[in-house]
Amino acid sequence: MRVYPRPLARLIEELEKLPGIGPKTAQRLALYLLQASHEDAAALSDAILKVKELIRTCPICFSLTDDERCAVCADPARDERLLCVVADIRDLLAMERASGYRGRYHVLQGLISPMDGIGPDSLRVRELLERVGAGGIAEVIIATSPTVEGEATASYLADTLKSMPVKVSRIALGLPVGGELDYADDVTITRALEGRREM
Repeated sequence: MRVYPRPLARLIEELEKLPGIGPKTAQRLALYLLQASHEDAAALSDAILKVKELIRTCPICFSLTDDERCAVCADPARDERLLCVVADIRDLLAMERASGYRGRYHVLQGLISPMDGIGPDSLRVRELLERVGAGGIAEVIIATSPTVEGEATASYLADTLKSMPVKVSRIALGLPVGGELDYADDVTITRALEGRREM
């Protein structure tokens, strides 16, 4: 027996396809949208379509933009000598949210993952090497997550950049602020010790 009218059932099905949205959340969102004004529903629909139509990849750093260049690449106040390499836009946004970095970025658009058939040629590694090779960059900061894929990517990039006249560094990995030492795993404690600094 069909519980929902067909259009509502379809909306719930489509919402369930979104990451982090389960059946109950999809139902709640669909029912909210059903109760929303026609104008609000149209505005949401238009916003989704505009994102699909207008957002593209920045030709310099491979972040997202709706202009010729992304806001970071277009910002003359950014330090062009620093280049932070991240896996994707979410990592770039996390770095920006922290407000401690004022250099440029390079978005790899993924991580090396042989199990998934993703090698260096599937990422924006060639473009990274071209940017570094063009000169003007003093340091490349590798800011990939401390996952197996993130570590493999960081090691590959460090080895590849070794022959170039640029300093290559890796973001420090270790204990989070407010974290308890006795809850940390062995690898995290080891990384924290390796990344220690003088006080």
